[in-house]
Amino acid sequence: MTLPVVVSVPGPAEARLLAGWEPLRRELVVVRRCPDVADLLAAAGAGLTRAVVVGADLPGCDSETVEALRRWGVALLVLVPEGPEGEAAERRWRAVGATRFALEGRSPGDLARDVAMAVESLDRVDEPGPPPALEPVAQAVPGRTVAVWGPHGSTGRTTVAVNLAFELALAGQEVLLVDADTRGAAVGQTLGLLDEAPGLLAAVRSAADGRLDVAALQRHTAVVATGLGVLTGATDPLRWSEVRPAAFRRVLEVGATAHDWSVLDLPGGLEDPVQGAGEGRSRDAITTTALEAADVVLVVGAADPVGLQRFVRTWDRLREVAPDALVVPVLNRVRVSAVGSPAARRTTSTLRRFGGVENPVLLDEDAAADAASLAGRALAEVAPRSGLRRSLSDLAMQVEAVVDLPPDPAEALVGAGFDPLLARS
Repeated sequence: MTLPVVVSVPGPAEARLLAGWEPLRRELVVVRRCPDVADLLAAAGAGLTRAVVVGADLPGCDSETVEALRRWGVALLVLVPEGPEGEAAERRWRAVGATRFALEGRSPGDLARDVAMAVESLDRVDEPGPPPALEPVAQAVPGRTVAVWGPHGSTGRTTVAVNLAFELALAGQEVLLVDADTRGAAVGQTLGLLDEAPGLLAAVRSAADGRLDVAALQRHTAVVATGLGVLTGATDPLRWSEVRPAAFRRVLEVGATAHDWSVLDLPGGLEDPVQGAGEGRSRDAITTTALEAADVVLVVGAADPVGLQRFVRTWDRLREVAPDALVVPVLNRVRVSAVGSPAARRTTSTLRRFGGVENPVLLDEDAAADAASLAGRALAEVAPRSGLRRSLSDLAMQVEAVVDLPPDPAEALVGAGFDPLLARS
C-alpha cells in the first residue's frame, strides 16, 4: 500500500528529498508540498496524508501544531541537521511534543523507512486521542496542583485561591498562583498588581514555541511575597483563545519543577459541549485541562439558595470531567440572613440531601474579606486574626493532608475531616 506524505522542508533540501523519493512511488507518494504551517495543517486536517515530514527550521510550528497532527492520526517526522545545531533543534522540537527525528542527510530510502516507522509507531497506540503532547520535565519530586473551581457567579473562588496560596507560602512552601480565569481574571486586581502584560499569556507563548523553562517562567512571574509568585491572567475575556491547552499544560509542568504547589484560579462552570470542544477550541478546554491535571480540586460555591443549587449541579458535572479527582467541597459566605439559623447546619443538610455531599468546608461571611480586597492584600496581611483567615489557614492544612496520602488513603481523609467515601468525585 502506498503511503501518502506531505512535505514542508524549507530550502533546497526539499527538492533533493523529492527527487530521491521519485523511484519509491510504490512505497511512498508526496501528495502535497506545503510552503507554510497553515497549508500543512489544512492538508493534514482534510485527511490527505498519513505522515508529515518537516524541516527543523520550518517557522510557525508549535505545540498546538504537533498536538493537532497527533489528534488527526498523522505521524510527524522532523529532519534535523548534524552537529550542535541539530541537537539544539531536536531539543526545541521535543519541547513542543515531537518524538520522531531523522538526520536530513540520510539517504532517501532510509528516510522513507523512517516515515513508515513513524506511521507504524502512531498506529500502535491502542487508545484513540492524543497522549501527553509535551516531553516530561526531569524532576525529583513533582510539585502538587490545586484547582480552585466552582459554579458560575461570584462564589469567592479568587478569594479562596489567593489566600490558600498565601497560607501555603507562609508554611514555608514555594507556591505558584496561576490566574487561569479566561472569563475575567481578577488575581492581579485582588493583589494590587499592575497588570499591563499578563504573565500567563507570556508563559503560554513561550511554551508554545518550545522556549519555556524554569528561568523563563520566573521572568513571567510576579513575586508578591516570600515563596509566592503569580502568573497574572488577561482581564479581557476576548483573549481566552490565547491560552492554548497544550502550551498551558507545559506551563503547569514547568511550574511543578520549581514550586511545591501550583494553585489554579479557574473560571466558573462549564458550558454545554460545543463542536470542537474536544479539539481544544472551546473556552472550557483550559478548565478541563486544569481539572484533569490537578491533584485536588476545591469546588467553591456560595452559601445561599441560588448558590447551593448551582453548587449541586456543578458537583455532579465534575464527575464527568475528572472522575478520579480528589475533591474538597467549600461553601463560602455562610450566613444566617441567606439560609436561616443555624446557618452551618442548614447549609450542610441541604448539600447532603440534594447532592450527597458530606463534610463541606464552611467559610463564614466576614467583613475582613472586603478589607483585604480594598487594600489589595491577603487576609494574612490585613486581618491575620479574622475568623475567615483562620478557616482558610485550616483549609490549607487540610489540602496538604488530602494530597499527601499515607499508605491507607482513608486514614488521611478521615483525619483531614472528609468522608473517605465522598472525597472523590
